[in-house]
Order: sequence, then structure tokens, then C-alpha cells
Amino acid sequence: MIGPRPAGLAGAILAFALMTPALALAQGKEIKVGVLYDQTGAFAAGGSKAASVGNQIAIDLVNEKGGVEGYKIVPVNADAQSKTDVAINEAERLLNDAKVDLLMGVYSSAHCVPMAAKVDAAKKFMWANVCIASAVFKDKNLKYVFRPQVHSDQFGEASCMFIAENAKDKLKKEVKDVKVAIIHEDGPYGAGVAQGNEAKCKQLGMQIVHKEGYAATSGDLSALVTKLRRAQADVILHTGYNPDITLFLRQAKDAGLKFAALIGHGAGYGQIDKLVETFKDDVNYVYNVDPVAAQLLDAKSLKPGLGELTAEMVKRYKAATGAQEVPPHASMGFNQAWIFFSDVLPRAIKKHGGIDPEALRKAALETNIPEGGTIQGYGVKFFPPGHAMAGQNERSSPVVMQYVKGETKIAWPKALRTIDPVLPLPKGHAYAR
Repeated sequence: MIGPRPAGLAGAILAFALMTPALALAQGKEIKVGVLYDQTGAFAAGGSKAASVGNQIAIDLVNEKGGVEGYKIVPVNADAQSKTDVAINEAERLLNDAKVDLLMGVYSSAHCVPMAAKVDAAKKFMWANVCIASAVFKDKNLKYVFRPQVHSDQFGEASCMFIAENAKDKLKKEVKDVKVAIIHEDGPYGAGVAQGNEAKCKQLGMQIVHKEGYAATSGDLSALVTKLRRAQADVILHTGYNPDITLFLRQAKDAGLKFAALIGHGAGYGQIDKLVETFKDDVNYVYNVDPVAAQLLDAKSLKPGLGELTAEMVKRYKAATGAQEVPPHASMGFNQAWIFFSDVLPRAIKKHGGIDPEALRKAALETNIPEGGTIQGYGVKFFPPGHAMAGQNERSSPVVMQYVKGETKIAWPKALRTIDPVLPLPKGHAYAR
């Protein structure tokens, strides 16, 4: 059995390593985890499948080390099919028919917002790994839903701060002279990021020359592209999924849309292998705001043991998928699951007497992981009940990445940079002025 809980995730890693698997699982106890992602439909290739693979790797590693306090982790997987009604129905089936002890996963914010409200109302426990909409928590005072993940307000703010910090040096403009266009899919995810974009860019003094939402299922964005050509924005901030990003980039190129920089915000922009496969060199120097892909961080900046944990995740992800690049969503699925299994669950069992929603809730509220204590660099502490964002991790943070010749580099914040950002787009680029 594990002794007193060591501080942080590094201690948890050591505790797992010291556990004797046969002894730990001798009691034959199980915790059933309903794992819900989009395995099919438009969201699958936008990062949901990658996240689900990362999530499963975490479960495999935990079980191979003997489970958690005598409990084997038993995943009960479900496919949301990239449809909100299916996602809600599957969540209810997992909780009511499959009798899972908690829900974990959820890629789409359009699924996450209504699902979180339903799960909380039923006093069941939900651990959100990927969905980012701030609307999941904002002014909801949820008690049984927790998210270590970054939220959309932070996504929106990060891209504007990056532009402001590089305006004079790179764009050769004062911040007040930088023209920004904001476009987004009109669900909770896109609208949430766009709201953060607008508020922060305005606060920093930039000119918002166009802002428009569209349906993620739209089959034609040519009218939007025409408006963007007229607006003559220096920077386009785009939040979308996968098919709509593909459609936008194709129609923008066909129409001759030019700009200094394109900054995406997760989802389809986080899948570099898919982007390169479709657009080749056209995605060179495109930016993406996301929680960082763990393998891009310097392991020396993290707690001891986390570098090795990341390397194991990367190795297993590549073996499972055949991919050469490991996208940020794999780290999201793995990291959030690992936080739960190594920090929250052991404390719920040992200190609060079990795995019921109340024990899990109390244990989550006591999580206190410092910066550098997770494979994605940020720490974890949840806003308490009564706070406007109760249940959200107050220590989460995204980075701005740039794709350079098929590789992902960190462009912001400066403390984590692995590249001097290329801004504006170089001459000869398909979208360069």
C-alpha cells in the first residue's frame, strides 16, 4: 500500500513505482470510469481521438503499477460521434446503465456545457480533460465537476498578449495600429475564445476590424473570406474545429486573402500532422494557442520524474497510432487523467473513505500542485465553491506555438520559447502580403 502521500505528482509517480501490483490488486476492487470522446465524426480528427489515446495510456500505466489503493481502473468507453445529443445520451447511459463511478474525457465544449450541468444536478462526478469553454463553469457554481484544463478566456487572452508583445519589434507597428480580425465557429468553444480575444485585444489597444461567427458545419465560407479581404487585418484570430478550418484555408487561398499572421486556438489547429497532410508548406509559420504538448517542454523545469513520464507517453502514443508527431491533445488526455489518478483518487480513498462523488469532490478541492508539477508545466488548484469559476483550475495556462517545417515550436511566453517567432509571414508564403 502507498504510505503518506508525497508532495506533488512527482511523489505520486514514485508511489506508483513502489507499489507491488499483485498486492495492490489483491482485494479485487474496481473503479469504473466512463471515458467519453468522439471516436467518429468531425471532431475525431480534430483532436478527440488523440486525447482518448492519451487518456488510455494513463489508465494503462496506472494499472500496470498496481492500480490506485487496491482499485483497478476499468474504463468504459463511449463514442459521442461528434453530436451533442449523442454525447448527452451516452453520458446518461454510462452513469445510469453502466453504473460508472465517474465521467472523464469530453472533447467538444458544445457537449461539455450541457453535460456538466446535467451531471452536477444529478450529484455525479465529472472530470473534464479537453473541453475549454469558460461557459462550462462561469457563474454556474458547479460542485461535482472539475477541470484541470485551460479555459477559453485564457486562450483568447494569450494570442492578443503575444501580438502586443511582438507588434513593434516584428510587425513594425505600435500596438494601437495593429488590425485584428476575429473569426470563430459559433458554438460555446468558438464564441468563448472569440470573446476572450475581443476583450483582451481591445484592452491592449488594438483595432478590431472584423468579428464574425459561423456554423462549424458550414459548407461555404467564401462570403466571410471576402469580408476579411476588405478588412485588411494584419492578424487573423481563428477558432474552429477541423472541417471548417480546412474549408477556410482553402477558400482563403483561392480568393487571395493575405495577412501577416494567422493564429488558431486549439482543436483542428492543434493537429499538425493533419494540417501538413492537407496543406503542405501552406501551414508553415501558422500559430496555435493550446496547452503545450508535453514533449516540447524542458524536463528540467518540471518535477523530477515527469520528463520520464512524458517520454513514456510519447513512446506509447507513437506505437498506438503510428504518428511521428504527438499533438497537444494527447498530452491533454494523458495529463488530466494522470492528475486525477495520481493526486485526487488516492486522497479520496485514503482520506475521504472511498470513490463516491462526495469523496471525489472533497479530494479534488484539496488538490494543490505547484507550477512545474504536471507534464504540461502548469500547476493545479481549483477555484472553490462560491467562486464565479468554481471547479476550474486557477493555475492552468496555454502557450502560443508556431509550426516550422513540420515541427512544433514554442513562441510564447518568452520564458518557454524554443523559437524566435517568425512574424510576419515571409515573402513567398501562400498567404503573405
